[in-house]
Amino acid sequence: MSPDEARRRPPTAQQFVLAELRRAITTGRLRPGAPIRQDALAEEFQVSRVPLREALKTLQGEGLVTYEAHRGYSVETLSLDDLREVYRIRQLLEEEAVRRAVARLTDADLRRLAEAQDEVERAATAGDVLAMATANRVFHMTLFDCAGMPRLARMIRTLWDTTDAYRSMYYGDAGNRERVVKEHRATLDALRRGSADEAVTTLNVHRDHAVAELEPYLNA
Repeated sequence: MSPDEARRRPPTAQQFVLAELRRAITTGRLRPGAPIRQDALAEEFQVSRVPLREALKTLQGEGLVTYEAHRGYSVETLSLDDLREVYRIRQLLEEEAVRRAVARLTDADLRRLAEAQDEVERAATAGDVLAMATANRVFHMTLFDCAGMPRLARMIRTLWDTTDAYRSMYYGDAGNRERVVKEHRATLDALRRGSADEAVTTLNVHRDHAVAELEPYLNA
């Protein structure tokens, strides 16, 4: 099968349900702690319970949902300590990825980062939370992948997965969207000048702002 044919191939029921559940969590339709009503979702998605259960198992492995006996699945919640720990580990891993990436960046890489940033800015202007979360992830992961350390990139992606449910809370605020755009522009400028130290510092501030904005939700 050619790449074009693979792209045109319709998703399986499990892939479809998995994508829709991710969308519901990322946009805040299913908020942290919310129960996942399998019967209602199976009817909404017009699928059997089998692909729904398989999708939920995948999300459970990624830390996006949790399962309790006699209560079923719900969207994962984080404590403030959990959030701080995730972001601290991200800081350590992402600094290594950024420093290695800066030493390897090509003009093509910088163009791809700029294109990803264009998508972030379009979504921010439109107030489209899901599109912004998606574009933001593409921007960062494009940079981390440039480090040429696929295992490191996978570890970072796993950490990002655990906080996906909280991104709609952050991007739902217009001020936060504007701040993200500015911080991305500063990061991209540092990358173009080959300044790893400045890029690391800017991204550290970027993460700190996110934690500070999310703390009230976790303290509630």
